[in-house]
Formats: sequence, C-alpha cells, structure tokens
Amino acid sequence: MEEDQGWVRLAGAARLGAGEMAGFSVGAQRIALYHLADGGWRASEDRCTHGQACLTEGYLEGNTVECPLHGGRFDLATGAGLGSPIFHDLVLYPVRVEGADVLVRPDASGEGAS
Repeated sequence: MEEDQGWVRLAGAARLGAGEMAGFSVGAQRIALYHLADGGWRASEDRCTHGQACLTEGYLEGNTVECPLHGGRFDLATGAGLGSPIFHDLVLYPVRVEGADVLVRPDASGEGAS
C-alpha cells in the first residue's frame, strides 16, 4: 500500500462496487472500507466497538453497517451506534478518491469522509 503524508491507498475504486465493503491491513491496523449504495465512501477500523468482531463480515445496508456477532449497527455518516448493545460510537477515517484510487487517512480519525 502506498502512503502519502498519512494517506494510504487501499484499493482501486473499481474493486468495490456500490453497496460493498472490504477489510484491509495497514500495518498492524485493520481498516474497513465501505462503498455506499449512493456512491459515497467511508472507512473505519474493521472492529465492532462492542463485540470485537470484524465489521466487514457483517452486513452493509444503505449508510448502516451491522456487526455479525451481536447485531449492533452503526451509522456510517456519523459513526454513531444505533442502539443496544453499542455503547461506543465507531470512529470514521477521512477518505478521498483520486482517479481510480481510494485513499484513507487512518491517523486522522474523526475528520470526516467523502
């Protein structure tokens, strides 16, 4: 993965169709990349804040990801947990698309997404 001042190339934009998600390793960290049905992109740590399960093994529906372990759901527009058993919101990472590349800045959590 190429890195440019904190931005890490995760994938070619064509790799994930709208409504799909995938997990990527960035050093020791696991990042979830979401290509939303509306064409937008989001990224977060690929771990549920409640059950420590991989979110990319769950379900993506619209702007919501559901954990496969206990069914906890997160709003990918804000990172907010949507009810029990979620007690901590999901931290989102900035995402940008440059040509055919999708880049994420995992060291700058909470700064927004595109």
